[in-house]
Amino acid sequence: MINLILLGPPGAGKGTQAKRLEDKYGLKQLSTGDMLRAEIAAGSELGLKAKSIMDSGALVSDEIVIAMIASRMEQADCKNGVIFDGFPRTVAQAEALDKMLEAKGRPLSAVIELKVDEEALVKRLNNRIAETKARGEPVRGDDNEETLRKRLQVFREQTAPIIPYYDSKDMLQSVDGMAAIEVVEAELAKILQSAKAA
Repeated sequence: MINLILLGPPGAGKGTQAKRLEDKYGLKQLSTGDMLRAEIAAGSELGLKAKSIMDSGALVSDEIVIAMIASRMEQADCKNGVIFDGFPRTVAQAEALDKMLEAKGRPLSAVIELKVDEEALVKRLNNRIAETKARGEPVRGDDNEETLRKRLQVFREQTAPIIPYYDSKDMLQSVDGMAAIEVVEAELAKILQSAKAA
């Protein structure tokens, strides 16, 4: 069983790699946003709690999110392991996640940071926008440099502090997220093979 956190700023390729890892290892990518929407749609007790909090404009507490993840991990499609996507975002969430996973006897196998050059990401985005326009296709509303720079800043301020947290626990491994998709995938596979062997 593999339980993995993929870290990296927006545009680092986490989604692309998570999909490939899902297909290759039978893992399930867990997106807290998707899970919240599913709980609300199902009208579960957790979903109703989350909905009333979200309707009031507040953020759903870490406690509710952890409970939701714990419940989701019991489902059959998570039996081979999970990839955490967009969680944890803070050190408090990382600590709570660690506690919950240990209580389940399913500790993290690896925490992998996709390291990227922010200016190169901005350049990559601008190239993608230019190519999209050249093909005469519409550009997504949030596909612009200003939005990307804001999202990168939020990542630096809020999520980047969990990198030293996992590093201090000797769990953090880094991969060059600027490499070709296949090269990044091969590096991730190496890390997961050694995690499985451990």
